[in-house]
Amino acid sequence: MKRTLGTCYYPEHWPEEIWEQDAARMVEAGLTWIRIGEFSWSKIEPTPGDLRWDWLDRAIEVLGQAGLKVVLGTPTATPPRWMIDKHPDMMAVDVDGKPRKFGSRRHYCFSHAGYLEECRRIVGMMAERYGQNPNVAAWQTDNEYGCHDTTISYSDAARVAFRDWLRARYASIDTLNTAWGNIFWSMEYNSFDQIDLPNLTVTEPNPAHVLAFHRFSSDQVVTFNKVQADILRAHSEAPLAHNYMGRITDFDHYDVGDDLEIASWDSYPLGFLEDRVGASPEQQRAYARQGDPDFQAFHHDLYRAVGKGRWWVMEQQPGPVNWAPYNPVPLPGMVRLWSWEAFAHGAEAVCYFRWRQAPMAQEQLHAGLLRPDSADAPAMGEAQQVAREIAEAPEVAHHQAPVALIFDYNAEWMWTVQPHAAGARYFDLVLDTYRALRRAGLSIDIIPPRSEALAGYKAIFAPGLMHMDPALKQALEASDADVVLGPRSAARDQDFCIPTPLPPAIEGLDVTVSRLQSLRPDMPIALNGGGAVKLYLEELEGSAEAFLTTEAGEPVAVSAKGVTYLGGWLDAKAMDRLVLEVAQRAELTITQMPEGIRMRETATEQFLFNHTTETVVHQGHDLPPAGVVRIAL
Repeated sequence: MKRTLGTCYYPEHWPEEIWEQDAARMVEAGLTWIRIGEFSWSKIEPTPGDLRWDWLDRAIEVLGQAGLKVVLGTPTATPPRWMIDKHPDMMAVDVDGKPRKFGSRRHYCFSHAGYLEECRRIVGMMAERYGQNPNVAAWQTDNEYGCHDTTISYSDAARVAFRDWLRARYASIDTLNTAWGNIFWSMEYNSFDQIDLPNLTVTEPNPAHVLAFHRFSSDQVVTFNKVQADILRAHSEAPLAHNYMGRITDFDHYDVGDDLEIASWDSYPLGFLEDRVGASPEQQRAYARQGDPDFQAFHHDLYRAVGKGRWWVMEQQPGPVNWAPYNPVPLPGMVRLWSWEAFAHGAEAVCYFRWRQAPMAQEQLHAGLLRPDSADAPAMGEAQQVAREIAEAPEVAHHQAPVALIFDYNAEWMWTVQPHAAGARYFDLVLDTYRALRRAGLSIDIIPPRSEALAGYKAIFAPGLMHMDPALKQALEASDADVVLGPRSAARDQDFCIPTPLPPAIEGLDVTVSRLQSLRPDMPIALNGGGAVKLYLEELEGSAEAFLTTEAGEPVAVSAKGVTYLGGWLDAKAMDRLVLEVAQRAELTITQMPEGIRMRETATEQFLFNHTTETVVHQGHDLPPAGVVRIAL
């Protein structure tokens, strides 16, 4: 696979007389891909039915003539103002019952049938016009589904659609009442038309109701995306992508990805550090100009799974952004490091956002490869360096990692509905596991919770799968890999009831969760041999052999026949002990990594990355700050 670079461009923002100059400079910088169009609806259709494609025709021609490949975005993330006049009830409604307003972006509700028809219309015309254009080499559907908390809407349109979704899922109201346990607090319904959305209740709503609404909301995104994908595919053979976000988990990305050829995501390491990583103040200071050593890599591996091997970074941070609590300048060399890190994890393309910094509107303090006056910004030199390096590097050959880590969006929703401890999030549990595996120098494949994805691994970690599909559970029990489950695995059925026999009910492993507790952050429970349990601890009964115990002698991790059940949320030291134990059983070679140093292997290369501000010597290699070392295997 050949590695390529690109950028995001908005020809409608700039005078037409500089388009050719911009295109020539892009090619000179070593860029291949150019994404355009995703916010252009008002320029294409300034008033209803007044279609003006001529400027977009010319922009695609100019870019293509320069030798660039166009990724054409559908403009449905930014419906124009006249659309709100035509469909005043199309706006999403937040959890407090307040409708969103015009004046930003993503101002629509996925459940609004009228807006969906408008999207069919504009995407259909775009597909017919450019589907066979040789310069359009890929497509992007919409832009950043779920960004700005826009997946879940409590609108009238969502209420109607949710009732229809429930009818299709449960068939009869008696079945729904039984599945949800609505006898509790006299919550039974006599018809589906009585069911409201699970907000503005006096106290917490039924968790089964909330979970169903999460699943419905995810399905609405999947349907919305599939409508566009089907239209585009009918007119074009170019691959389809969507640009997902970091730590946006309120819709199932695997399901959306099933209708696309490429998964991409928008990587903002410094922006995410403050509000999405969950880093401590000390970590935020240590990595303020580099980004977290594991957060970007985690998403690279996740979106490789969503794209079934094909994935890009559609937007790569090139400098300070405008939207985080604090927006520092990247450490020199970090733009290059972030680019190579993506390639090490299998990216086909890394595209920098954006070409030229905008002088107007909400993102005018978001850096680009060019300054607003068109002079090179500092990131340009690093992008050019990466372009020269990938031109000389061998083509990458991805191979299956020795370790798999399951990430399940349904589990994320269930933990969100019932965390049982303030701040306990499934995403963080999985990320803590990923961090420990990376500290051990292991390469990891993140995989979906599907039984067909399990083959070929030496070890499989599946933390926190609160509901386990029977086929997946059986496949994990029968796997040749060393499997680590828990905490909270198989703790609920598909409708959020506690099953019997009590969890985890694993074949061949005599362990039962008899009771559980959540822990104050300042009251961890120490383990024999070092480390501690934080946030969440289960009391385990049974004869399975324990290899992690509390200082009081209570079992925390037990195992038998290649399956381990973990009954607590471990701190970093305890997680390192768990990974070492499993690695020895699975005959995995581990290399404990220094602070901020990470390693990734492909079939042909080993990569070392220094995310610190100091020079570090590791395995005989000098790694300067923001340093990258590539070693042929």
